[in-house]
Order: sequence, then C-alpha cells, then structure tokens
Amino acid sequence: MSEVQNAVNQAAKEVATRYDFRGTKAQLEFDAKAHAVTLTGDGAQQLRNLLELLQQRLAKRGVSLRALEVGKPEPAGGDTIKQTIVLRQGIPSEKAREMSRLLRESKIKITSQIQDDQLRVVGAKKDDLQAAIALLKQHDFGLDLQFVNYR
Repeated sequence: MSEVQNAVNQAAKEVATRYDFRGTKAQLEFDAKAHAVTLTGDGAQQLRNLLELLQQRLAKRGVSLRALEVGKPEPAGGDTIKQTIVLRQGIPSEKAREMSRLLRESKIKITSQIQDDQLRVVGAKKDDLQAAIALLKQHDFGLDLQFVNYR
C-alpha cells in the first residue's frame, strides 16, 4: 500500500505541473482505509488521462495493474466527473475455489486450503509444488498471482 501511496503522490505532483491539467479541477485522492483512489476531472478525456498517468506510476512502482478495479465515471457536481479505482487484495473466495478445484483435478500429490484471502498449497515434494505453480500460471484467473514459500 505504501507503493500505491507513493505512486498517487507522484501522479498528483505531475498533475500540478503539467500544462494540459493547468487551470482545471483535476486531482487524485488516495483513501488508505478503503484501498481506493478517486480521480476527479472536468471531463471524460481528462479522467482517461489521469487514469493513464496513475497506471504508469503504479507500473513503475511494481504494482500490478490487474489489482485495479476501475469504476464507472460519475457526476461529482460543479461540472466535474469522478471515478473510483479500488485496489483488490487477496484472492476472492470464488476464484480460490476455482483454483483449488483445478489443482485437485490435476492429480498432483498436493493439498490446498483456502485461508481468508489466500490459497495455501502443501506438498511433500518440491517438484509437485513447482508443478502446481506452473499449472496456476497457465490459467488466467484475472488476478495477479504471487507465490510465497514459507519453508
């Protein structure tokens, strides 16, 4: 989340200095508790420019763009439009069940457990775990998967 905060701050500084945003109501706001970024602009094109700028900053900071859930633009009053971008964290339960089912059907000698927003895979052999990682990487679940070894 600190990388997201830094990316939003960098994008906000660039908005303040860029010529095409000068004299407009363009701004970016980060809500750490809601894990959301709110873009405010004068028009739809300006919102697209703000979103593109934010995505560039997030990519440079190593934050996956697949974690972004972009909302629809809404009128914000005063001839402005706002758009909320929520940052997904963890694996949703339906995706975790789908992943677990895929691992069970693969007949690899591992066990998988769903723990809150994570999928824990346990196996006796390192090769089995690597095969499970390769299998999950082959399928597109619409998420940015991260693999952590606790050995």
